[in-house]
Amino acid sequence: MEFIDLKTQYQLLRDDINDGIQRVLDHGQYIMGPEVAQLEQKLAAFSGARHCITVSSGTEALVISLMALGIQPGDEVITTPFSFIATAEAIVLLGARPVFVDVERASGNLDPTLIAARIGPRTRAIMPVSLYGQPADMDAINEIARAHGLAVIEDAAQSFGAAYRGLRSCNLSAIGCTSFFPSKPLGCYGDGGAILTSDDELARAMREIRVHGQSRRYRHTRIGVGGRMDTLQCAIVLAKLGAFDGELARRRRAAAVYDRLFAGRVDTLAPAPDRDSAYAQYTVVLPRRAAVQSALALAGIPSAVHYPLPIHLQPAYARFDDAACPVAELLAEQVLSLPMGPYLASADAEKVAHVVLAATAN
Repeated sequence: MEFIDLKTQYQLLRDDINDGIQRVLDHGQYIMGPEVAQLEQKLAAFSGARHCITVSSGTEALVISLMALGIQPGDEVITTPFSFIATAEAIVLLGARPVFVDVERASGNLDPTLIAARIGPRTRAIMPVSLYGQPADMDAINEIARAHGLAVIEDAAQSFGAAYRGLRSCNLSAIGCTSFFPSKPLGCYGDGGAILTSDDELARAMREIRVHGQSRRYRHTRIGVGGRMDTLQCAIVLAKLGAFDGELARRRRAAAVYDRLFAGRVDTLAPAPDRDSAYAQYTVVLPRRAAVQSALALAGIPSAVHYPLPIHLQPAYARFDDAACPVAELLAEQVLSLPMGPYLASADAEKVAHVVLAATAN
C-alpha cells in the first residue's frame, strides 16, 4: 500500500501528461512559456481570485508575498507553530520575527481567539496555515486583521481545492499561497507553487519580484528573486487540473470510510461544519501513537507524523519566540497521518482503520 499513490494517477492521466510535456519540448520555451499563462488563468478561475502568479515553490510563494507586502527586518508576523517549517522560514528569511500563536485542538489550525493578545506595535501580518487540507477560520482571522490594519496571507500549501463558507481556499484573504509539490492534492513532478490575489497592485508587485524585480527586461524597479515556475511543471499541472475535481471527490470518499469506522472510537482532525478539506492528509490523534504506528508497520501499512516537533521548539527557531503553545505541543506528540489519496481503495482504507482500531483497543 502506498502512503500517497502517484503511480496510479500517472497511469490514468499518462496521455494528457505526456502530451503536455511533449508540447513544451516541441516549442522549447522552458521558462515563461505559454503553459505558464494558461495555468495561471485556469487556477485563478478555479479559486475565484482575480490573479494567479505561478512561482518556483510553495515556500517561494510565501517569501514573494511577504516581499510584496513590504515586510522588513524587525517586523513581526503572527503564525502557527504547528506546520511545516517553510511557514516560519519565509518570515525569518526576510529578517522579520515569527510570533507564534497556539492552535485549536479540534483542527490543529491557528486559534483566532488567541491572536489579539499577541499583536504588538511591530506586527504587520498574520499567516495562518490551512493544515492537512482544512482551511483555518479565515473570517475570524480577517476580522482581527482588519481591526488592526494587518495583512493576511493564507498558507494553503495543503488545501488547494478546499472550501470555507462557500469560497475556495486561496481566495479567503488578501493573499493565498499554495504548493504543487508532488504529494500535494494538486501536484507537479518537481517543485512549484502559486500565489492568488484579487489585489491588482499586489499582483503587479509579485510578478515583478518573481523575475528579479523587473517591470520590463533589464528594468529593475524593486528587489526580487528568481522565482519562476518552469513551463514543464506548469504543463504537468495543467494536465492534472482536468481531473482535479474528481480526485477531490475521491479523497473525500476515502475520508468518509475512515470517518465512519473511527466515529466515537478514534479522535480525528475532522473538518468543521462550515468548511471541507482537500485531505492532503488524513490525520488521527492517538495518545499511544507509537504502538499504533508499529502495528501499522507490521501490517505493511505506511504512516507519517506531520509534525513531530512544533516550530517554536525547533533549535533554529526557539530564539525567536518564547510563546507557550501547549496544544501544538500535545498534537505534535499524538498526531498520525494515514494513507490518503484519490486512488486509495475503500477496502484499503477499511484495512488501515481496522489495524488502528485493533491497536487502540489493546
